Amino acid sequence: MEAPLSPRESGKFIAENSKDVFIDEEGVKRVAEMLYEKRDSEEFTAKGWKNMNPLAPSWNTDDAINWVFVVDTMNFSFWPDKEDQQCTVTYKDKTYTGYMTLCAAITRAMDEGIPITHASYFANMTLDDLKHVLRSDNDIPMPMIEERHRVLTEAGKVLLQYDGSFLKFMSRFHNSAEKMVKLIVDSLPSYRDEATFQGKKVSFHKRAQILVADFWGIMEARGEACIPDLNFLTMFADYRIPQALVYLKALGYSDELMKALKEGVILPSGDCREVEIRGCSIWCVERIKMALWDLTEQREGRRLEDINSAIIDFFLWPYAKEHHMEMAHIPIHHTRSIYY
Repeated sequence: MEAPLSPRESGKFIAENSKDVFIDEEGVKRVAEMLYEKRDSEEFTAKGWKNMNPLAPSWNTDDAINWVFVVDTMNFSFWPDKEDQQCTVTYKDKTYTGYMTLCAAITRAMDEGIPITHASYFANMTLDDLKHVLRSDNDIPMPMIEERHRVLTEAGKVLLQYDGSFLKFMSRFHNSAEKMVKLIVDSLPSYRDEATFQGKKVSFHKRAQILVADFWGIMEARGEACIPDLNFLTMFADYRIPQALVYLKALGYSDELMKALKEGVILPSGDCREVEIRGCSIWCVERIKMALWDLTEQREGRRLEDINSAIIDFFLWPYAKEHHMEMAHIPIHHTRSIYY
């Protein structure tokens, strides 16, 4: 079977052949300028990982490593069918929506003594067990609960082959981002985020890459990371970052696509428009990264290669959440999928 293009190769190929999504190079340069001004902030370091997600356990505990495995395995499809019917989870007097409901629910379960980060538990938990862990404050459940149960128990059974330790699972290839992504995709079927576009097999591997990036963030914060090829990772192609890129005028949609998205058309997984949005987003962030590196070389005589695509994604995702009111007029694309 033909191997798919890597996410970076896929992004380039899709962007070069896209009909409804395009990259604006002037917008790319403006975003690079914005990031250049923030280049020395903690937002662009691994230490920012915990600040970005205060619900994660302390990075210096083993729970943190298995926590990211559990959360990243179920990290998909949080958008509500109707905007006024959101699943919510309240934890320590703060109410969360979207992806953060999952984080809050997993951390809440740990506080309640449920061993949700132990593979021996989540490999064998029932659907009702998971429904209890992910219970909402209201009568609106988290979307795709059955699929979350299937992928979590499937992943747990794989982890049990490594004494239930995600750290041990990753240890053979812990110094190579490329090999870790391949290990995850080869071992865990739910992470095989791939499609066919214009006769070529392409890949996005959103959850596999974010799992490697989260693993790196924890190990870097511990002072134990050594992943020289971290630049293998691209941005994590989802539905929130494309919206931010359009808002920042680095990415654009055709009138037909914008109309369809504003009308709430659901794009099936693998639809060419969905593939174009995700692929062009990957290549857009690659262009931003290269523009930022060029800026630092021109102005400081050095290429700031420690700011990679994953770190730019870690900046853009909370940026999109923070500015969600200003960008509300830009629709996100809707695709029900276990991949993002």
